[in-house]
Amino acid sequence: MKIGIFDPYLDDLGGGEKYMMTIAQCLSRRHEVFVFWDNYKDVEVLLERFSLDLSGVCFTKNIFTPGVPFLERVLKTRSYDVIILLSDGSIPFVLSKKLFLHFQQPMQHVSVHSFKSKLKFRRVNGIFCNSQFTKSFIDRAFHTIAHVIYPPIELHSKKVAKENIILHVGRFRVKNVGIGDYKKQSVMIDAFKKMVDNGLTYWKFTLAVSVQEKDVHEFEKLKKVAQGYPIEFVLNKSNEDLWNIYSRSKIYWHASGFGEDLITHPEYAEHFGISTVEAMGAGCVPVVIDAGGQAEIVENEKNGFLWKTLKDLQTKTKILMEDEKLWKDMSLRAVERAELFNNQRFCSEVSHIIQQ
Repeated sequence: MKIGIFDPYLDDLGGGEKYMMTIAQCLSRRHEVFVFWDNYKDVEVLLERFSLDLSGVCFTKNIFTPGVPFLERVLKTRSYDVIILLSDGSIPFVLSKKLFLHFQQPMQHVSVHSFKSKLKFRRVNGIFCNSQFTKSFIDRAFHTIAHVIYPPIELHSKKVAKENIILHVGRFRVKNVGIGDYKKQSVMIDAFKKMVDNGLTYWKFTLAVSVQEKDVHEFEKLKKVAQGYPIEFVLNKSNEDLWNIYSRSKIYWHASGFGEDLITHPEYAEHFGISTVEAMGAGCVPVVIDAGGQAEIVENEKNGFLWKTLKDLQTKTKILMEDEKLWKDMSLRAVERAELFNNQRFCSEVSHIIQQ
């Protein structure tokens, strides 16, 4: 089959982009796959960042940019058997034999009631989401029953000695999000600083973050807040480098959605939590917020802890620090849990959906 894939955010790499490009990698083994993106500098960056084998994928003209005439786009799509799009809530009109939409985040304020929207939606063969959390909102918004295909996680744990490191991995984003510290990295820094002020020693908090040039000024402010404490920042690392950090760390923190009105703005929670699974795969025990997709990953008190308050975060982290046997038991179970989200499972489920 001839398959086209479009992700409008390939110039701002995150979990959704890894998800979509892994679809491209998987399907290119048996099909002719094209990705609609013609900024090759962006392609070079994503190849380095994600360490994917996209040698069988052709990056071609992005026909979904506003500058491409409607008729040209429609005629181009007619030659495709399948088109898969990461949707921002909109549904483009295409003439491919099949159209599948993927949603990475909850959406509430979309309209599918107009005649035009209904006409375009009738051409959609299937919708799939990255978590049950996302699906619950998409089903209500689009009056549909979406599939859930959990993101693919390739585990590359290194056999190195564990260190007393609490780790967080995530993008640093302030602008173009609508809220301040999207990943709540400043919240976690404050929580760790309080633990140090209360007597914690011999532990370090490492934040492995990706920072775009436009956000450097705000990021420097975050670094200043951490000065004087055993807190380090590692920037814009490749997957290979991240696995070295995961493998040395003992505990993993995540706090997206803390303090937000997640009923009104569910998109502020973590929609799934790829970095949480990666950390678990390297034997890190997660201590993550009980919100969004995190609760689908972590089985509370079995392979990690879920928390609702910052005091809860600090208390459960301290339990792991002080009970080595508990940490080892949870670490082993975390690895077992992470293995359920493997690449082979993902490829099989994607292939099954597009055959429908």
